[in-house]
Amino acid sequence: MADTELHDFAGEEKRSVELGGHVGFDSLPDQLVSKCVAQGFCFNILCVGETGIGKSTLMNTLFNTKFENEEASHYENEVLLRAHTYDLKESNVNLKLSVVQTQGFGDQINREASFKPILDYIDAQFEVYLEEELKIKRSLSNFHDTRIHICLYFIAPNGHSLKSLDLVTMKKLDSKVNLIPVIAKADTVSRSELDKLKIKIMSELVSNGVQLYQFPTEDEAVAELNSAMNTHLPFAVVGSVDDVKVGNKMVKARLYPWGSVQVENENHCDFVKLREMLLRVNMEDLRDQTHARHYELYRRCKLEEMGFKDVDPESKSFSLQETYEAKRKEFILELKRKEEEMRQMFVNKVKETEAELKEKEKELHERFEHLKRVHQEEKKNLEEKRRELEEEMNAFNRRKVAADTLMGQALQGSQNPFKKDKDKKNFFSLPSACSLTSGRNMN
Repeated sequence: MADTELHDFAGEEKRSVELGGHVGFDSLPDQLVSKCVAQGFCFNILCVGETGIGKSTLMNTLFNTKFENEEASHYENEVLLRAHTYDLKESNVNLKLSVVQTQGFGDQINREASFKPILDYIDAQFEVYLEEELKIKRSLSNFHDTRIHICLYFIAPNGHSLKSLDLVTMKKLDSKVNLIPVIAKADTVSRSELDKLKIKIMSELVSNGVQLYQFPTEDEAVAELNSAMNTHLPFAVVGSVDDVKVGNKMVKARLYPWGSVQVENENHCDFVKLREMLLRVNMEDLRDQTHARHYELYRRCKLEEMGFKDVDPESKSFSLQETYEAKRKEFILELKRKEEEMRQMFVNKVKETEAELKEKEKELHERFEHLKRVHQEEKKNLEEKRRELEEEMNAFNRRKVAADTLMGQALQGSQNPFKKDKDKKNFFSLPSACSLTSGRNMN
């Protein structure tokens, strides 16, 4: 019933009435301006380009100051993104500026994935903002918004066209961030070559479907200016923080033996056009486009991945509670299904392991029986050999005893004749024996 009344009220025709006098809500824009000025603003710039192409110098020139910059190396193993945040103040307006620069971009031999760290960084900032937005207790008014509002893609002035790395990277970035290409160090090429390079770059970008940020033309106050600036893309820029005396005044310029290149001279480069479009005319539109277009696209895709949608298949009104309950049930069912799969997988794995163990046990038992039989056979053979050896030893001992006996008898038989002869010789050699013999003879 309440939903029907709400739909009826929403479909009611709006009526315009005239006020009888001054009410005071015409001061609402002034209130909004005062509130925004008190809160301050944030602006985040991503600079993508090769090492040494002039990213830091251009940032210093844009904001007429010298930011702290680390010395970049050409020997990085991967693309690194370094973010630095500064608090700036101009008149009574406070600006929290974040400058994110790529280190090592284009320095690797394999540049196939050079754009991936940049995309991951942009998505990470969207994710941080989405997490804050989905909190029960959130504070977006005091939240430091780190979403990238503008990406300045620095193109090297050498060559006659874009590199394949430039085309691929800009194609990947155009759906995630406001993209503006700039030709860096434009003072290194002649005016005619620069014009040809601009035409060639834009032709390649259009033919490859790269969507650049277009300065808005809806506001009549800046429509003509923005429409004209859209035809000057890409901007050919020169950066310098050095003050050079030209005539009777000091200007930002680069001094050469043949003369000077003035940064703010539109006949020398497009720096003034870039600064005008980026900071003085379209800064708020860049912030709005980031939130309303790029962040909303990321948010929608993320919520759709989570299962949220505006209407159900029957085109009924969307209910967050019902969607949450449905996703919760779906998640529980999916969890149970995966749990059952894991359990079944575990059971199968256990069965496979048991079968393997039984097979191994069988093999080990057969091997043990085989070794047992071999051992018994060897033991039997050894017993037979031992018995044969004992028989041989007994026979040998018997033969030895017999031989010793025979030898003893032979030796005894050979010693007896010699003993009798010796006894006889001893008897006849005695004196008494001789006298006895003589006496017997006399008688």
